[in-house]
Amino acid sequence: MDIGVVEQLTSPRGWALLNSLPTYSQEHSLALGASLREAGYEPDLVAAALTQSRLRARARAKLGDFADGMLFTADGLEQATRLEVAARHAERYRSAGITHVWDLGCGLGADAMAAAALGLGVTAVERDPVTAAMAAINLRHFDTARALTAAAADVLADIPTDDGIWFDPARRRPGVTDDRGRTRRTFRLADLSPSFDVVLAAAARVPATGAKLSPALPHAAIPAGCEAQWTSYAGEVLECALWWGPLVARPGRSALILRPATADRGAAAHLVTEADTDPAAGGLGPVASRLPQPGEALFDPDRALLAAGLVGALTAATDGAELGHGVGYVVAGRAPTLPYARRYRVLAAMPLQVKPVRAWLRARGVGRLVIKKRGVRIDPDQLRRDLRLSGAGAELICVLTRVGERPAFIAVEPDADVPESPSCSPASPATDDLEAP
Repeated sequence: MDIGVVEQLTSPRGWALLNSLPTYSQEHSLALGASLREAGYEPDLVAAALTQSRLRARARAKLGDFADGMLFTADGLEQATRLEVAARHAERYRSAGITHVWDLGCGLGADAMAAAALGLGVTAVERDPVTAAMAAINLRHFDTARALTAAAADVLADIPTDDGIWFDPARRRPGVTDDRGRTRRTFRLADLSPSFDVVLAAAARVPATGAKLSPALPHAAIPAGCEAQWTSYAGEVLECALWWGPLVARPGRSALILRPATADRGAAAHLVTEADTDPAAGGLGPVASRLPQPGEALFDPDRALLAAGLVGALTAATDGAELGHGVGYVVAGRAPTLPYARRYRVLAAMPLQVKPVRAWLRARGVGRLVIKKRGVRIDPDQLRRDLRLSGAGAELICVLTRVGERPAFIAVEPDADVPESPSCSPASPATDDLEAP
């Protein structure tokens, strides 16, 4: 999209068209586009309006009702901060007594909107003219917010040291896009825009600096004195945020686990810090020396806990042991209900060898496996083919992981007393293959 299309969309005629469209439907989009062109709307405007309608429909999951009055790009929506998380970012600044925040690399302005909604002054800076124009539209209702088209490095010298800075560096490389219009994601600090060096230089001059980075941030890259907080929502790790100066609640690594409201419980948030780990075990926790036994509890931590390297908090809370360094799964000495881990009951455990596993499954009439995999290099689909299950029998959840250094097959069932986490659904055929940093 170019700036001319944005101007078309935001003209009185284009804006009226966009806001008159029904809820987006892929099934009806072609017919709707044809009818709009027949009504005299320019093809470029029709295509842009339908694209915005589609992106708004997708954005509602992240931004709620705000999405209906915003403009988006595919990449910008992908990187936009979820509303619940953006509000927590903004509250950090307000609680620290910061009254004005510079959002450098603001993208479409989700974090800037959250800060402005809390009454903070906001200068949203974006180097891409099209994205900056969209951010200005998205911030139009906030009198304390303005959007500038500029590179982050070009405005740093103008920022007062008692203001706050928020960085959301672009983590996608320009170039070829996928079938959803998104460019390739990068996880290298050197590829960020603005660069990590710019972030560090800003934090050295302006104490109240924060930065949203990839959940794959290496622990060794965390600057001294920072707080590095990994945040998950509904089981998905969204970010690792670095905080400096007065924005630091507690130095070191932490995991913030957010759960959306459901029909039977309200929204919840739970914080795990390095202080929750077992100091005697060096923060990592013990490692199991044997296969789990039938009837024992097996815990699967929230992915934010795993990414933050805080599985030691789970072993400390359960008197348990991690099955292998970095795999996350913990066999427990006791089985409390925890807000940051899913509890299972072990049915059987054995070395990961096809013939004995196949015999055990067939003897119990298992026809379909739901595989949770972490810490072992194995193709789940190939394993299913090798096991040659009928598909007509019962469904079983299994964990493929390491016990110590040995690959293991562990059959489990969810604990009936604990609601299933969205990230660990036994009904999903997908595998769970996140490795700790």
